Amino acid sequence: MALTDPSRRPSAGRVLAVLSVVPALLVAGWLLAGLPLLLLGWFRPLVAVPLGIAVAGALCVAALRRLPETADATGWQTGGVLAVALGSGVFNALLHSEQLIVRRDPATYAQYAIWIAEHGSLPVDRQEAAFGGADPALDFGSVGFYDRPEGVVPQFMPGPPMVFAAGEWLGGLLVSPAVLGALAVLVVAGVAARMGGGRWAVPTALAFAVSLPVLYTSRTTLSEITSLILLFGGVALLHDAHTAGGRGSPGRVALAGLVAGLAVLVRVDGLRDVLPVLAYAGFLIALGRTRGGAPAGAGARGGAVRGGPGRLGLALLGGLAVGAGLGFVAAAVLARPYLSYLSRSVVPLLAVCAAVLLLTVLGAALAPRLARWRRPAFLPAAGAAAVVAVMLGFAVRPWVQQVTRQPVTEEDWLTYRFIEVTQRDNGLPIDGSHLYFENSLYWVIWYIGFPAVVLATLAAAVLVRRMLRDGASAEWLLPLALIGWTTVTTLLRPEITPDHPWASRRLVPVVLPGLLLLAFWGLAWVRDKARRLGYGRRAQGWIAGVGVVLLLVPGAITSIGTAFTPVERGERAAVEAMCAAIPPRASVLLVERVTGDRFTQVVRGVCGAPSAQVRRAESTDTPPEADVRRLIAKIRAAGRVPVLLAAQPGQLTAYGPPRQVLALRTRQDERSLVKPPDGVWSLSATVWMALPA
Repeated sequence: MALTDPSRRPSAGRVLAVLSVVPALLVAGWLLAGLPLLLLGWFRPLVAVPLGIAVAGALCVAALRRLPETADATGWQTGGVLAVALGSGVFNALLHSEQLIVRRDPATYAQYAIWIAEHGSLPVDRQEAAFGGADPALDFGSVGFYDRPEGVVPQFMPGPPMVFAAGEWLGGLLVSPAVLGALAVLVVAGVAARMGGGRWAVPTALAFAVSLPVLYTSRTTLSEITSLILLFGGVALLHDAHTAGGRGSPGRVALAGLVAGLAVLVRVDGLRDVLPVLAYAGFLIALGRTRGGAPAGAGARGGAVRGGPGRLGLALLGGLAVGAGLGFVAAAVLARPYLSYLSRSVVPLLAVCAAVLLLTVLGAALAPRLARWRRPAFLPAAGAAAVVAVMLGFAVRPWVQQVTRQPVTEEDWLTYRFIEVTQRDNGLPIDGSHLYFENSLYWVIWYIGFPAVVLATLAAAVLVRRMLRDGASAEWLLPLALIGWTTVTTLLRPEITPDHPWASRRLVPVVLPGLLLLAFWGLAWVRDKARRLGYGRRAQGWIAGVGVVLLLVPGAITSIGTAFTPVERGERAAVEAMCAAIPPRASVLLVERVTGDRFTQVVRGVCGAPSAQVRRAESTDTPPEADVRRLIAKIRAAGRVPVLLAAQPGQLTAYGPPRQVLALRTRQDERSLVKPPDGVWSLSATVWMALPA
């Protein structure tokens, strides 16, 4: 029955199913419309907004038309999910951070979004004419922004800044992460309802929403929540396509692949995360080449799919290729310096992708022959044991390995020195090469609790055993592959500076929501096992109730130390005051290292004034006075007003009387290396300005 059928009110389960995929469709539609406009330099609200609405609307029609019952939920359960999502959004919006001064990634994303929202194009204009033309002493780059001959190129993939730019147009850039976080709660709850039933949707949503990494990434401009929406939205769409059956399924499957593939446009790591989707597409193609194949994941309500699993596999592969291909285009055109910076990680990742693609092609080609292979009787038990062994390996890892990296590049040395400083603050032995990655499983335990990890491991082992034994629980094949692959690879090499809550963001796109989904499914399995063993309803109720408490409380306890404390508040007002102090027709020279790193793009993007650092020797904080005076003269000759910024008044007195234009006293996130964060640290920033006489 069509969703628009006036003769029948939509069921609560159908409402939840729709609401939990709409976020992914909206994000996907916005990215599909926005990327070509950004590449053409036309990313303007008058063009992007109507086009984005049209594309997102078309995706919603394609995905939701004649959608059957794909989620099992009552009115109370659907209402509970909506309440959790709304509460999450309001709570995080009220406590959102204001990271505009570029110290770490959130402010880089914010400044990236501000620039494209205001100018609609990349790269960032260096505005050399405002400084009297090119000069070897001028450096237009800063932290998160690469100075290149064609202009200043922002770090990171363009997907998240395009999403945040919509928030900037609406006057809510800094609260847009909270909106995305609320949408992510809906998506995770929808997948939980599809995979385990509506009774588990609300507790899964709540456990996810109160986890500290989710609170953290829902309050500041980062990429992880957007990636989660696309990946798990793709999983939900694929589940719905399998369940729907009929003529429209290949199109729905292609749409699921497209949505998941767009995760590459959001994060470079998205390429790794979507590899299970590629393998699953190959599996469907292989299944179509064997006799009697049925589409994995088709539920009892699904019926036959026209064209069979082979057609579904090709559709999924096509959608994935388009989505990921757009990510590759964006990376090559808009983020090439960033890829060069990540080359030591990207090159091995591309090799892994090539290997997975080769194995997928070989598997599809050899499918008829492989279908005749008799599975060993021990394989189901061995598969389940392997799941447990992997998790036990991560558990004992800190006692058998200390992950280190000796610095080679300049970026390595920056990380090395940062870790040394953080170790001193934490009272730990000083060793800047220590990355603490061996503790990665314990990071997960901090944020969702030991019971959740145990139940998730149990669930994964049971599901693997079922699939290898007789193909049961096939609807879990892709979700389990996605969760398992990304969890193992992320825990093995998180590849992030290891202070918390900073490093916790690595767990957000897949690891935490995936393990929570498995944990609640595992709890349902334990409850059902008790029923089959003859325990009564009361005992089953106690098992479910105690289990839910054990899955909710540990994460909430970890979060409580920082959940009600906003960080970096006051930055917007401080930056606006600084901008107001800069005179008209100013060309701003930043003549001190820290000020240049933090404020070059802020002055250019927020204040709207041309800005550049003056190059200095590597071991010094300020540039040669002769270079500064030459640039001052060139700015005047260009008919503009020279303005100098620095961190301390003494760094400016040689050029003119200094005046303080920014004095910020606020709080920042803790930097904890060996325990979960439970507080915040102080943060100060000052900027002084001089107008040369």
